[in-house]
Amino acid sequence: MSPPRLAALSALAMLAFACNSLLCRLALTQTGIDAASFAVTRLVSGAAVLWLIVRLRQSARAGGNWRSATALFAYAATFSYAYATLTAATGALLLFSAVQATMIGYGLWQGERLRPGQLAGVALAVGGLAVLLAPGLAAPPAGGALLMVAAGAAWGIYSLRGRGVVDPLGVTAGNFGRAAWLALALVLGALAAGSARWDGPGLGYGVLSGALASGMGYIIWYAALPALRATSAAIMQLSVPVLTALGGALLLQEALTPRFVLSSLAILGGIALVVRHQAQPAPPPASHGPAR
Repeated sequence: MSPPRLAALSALAMLAFACNSLLCRLALTQTGIDAASFAVTRLVSGAAVLWLIVRLRQSARAGGNWRSATALFAYAATFSYAYATLTAATGALLLFSAVQATMIGYGLWQGERLRPGQLAGVALAVGGLAVLLAPGLAAPPAGGALLMVAAGAAWGIYSLRGRGVVDPLGVTAGNFGRAAWLALALVLGALAAGSARWDGPGLGYGVLSGALASGMGYIIWYAALPALRATSAAIMQLSVPVLTALGGALLLQEALTPRFVLSSLAILGGIALVVRHQAQPAPPPASHGPAR
């Protein structure tokens, strides 16, 4: 793949990921749709687009499994409910921080070791997160923050489960289809509780989020991934909170407070330090001679 094409595909994918946050926030603050209805609209429309593309590409087949689909559903549901109270920028920052933390934590659990520079990055990111979440007028609501951290953890698990898949398009289509059924159960629960509501603009934002920002966005990203180093791909995703913050300021008139800017620089800078240097695998256990 030529460098200009790779750059264009990567930029489009990051823009699509940022649009997911902006579309969700727009829907929940400026239309009559609720979080459950937005989540089901997003997953169903995403599943429909991916299924159509799989049908058009005869070389692909829907795959996936229920465990991955459950992680995808958990991400989409908690993501939607979190944005009922979080700004677009704060939500994106917490989301992608939690994704990276989950994947880095899994590596450590598997026996990887962090270099001194990476340890410094962890300390910087944790400090930035503490600044962001410390009590005060500019702190995000605790409930929304916890929901978004849960969304990031679920997305991290989904990403870990999808490593090395042979047919990313088919697997993603299958997982979206299964997650859509789970989301239908969610909206039925909201109907029973009397909290479900929607309107045309809200459903439109949900379709745009599912069909374009999610469905097409993932396809574009998977097209670029084979040509990217793992560390480059991880660092590139750190641009999403920045793009979301700019979009939130322009489209939603969300203020970029000094506290948010400072914590963002610390969190994103710390994560960049960690993923920039590949973690060292744990050394093999010392040999004590042949077993007797």
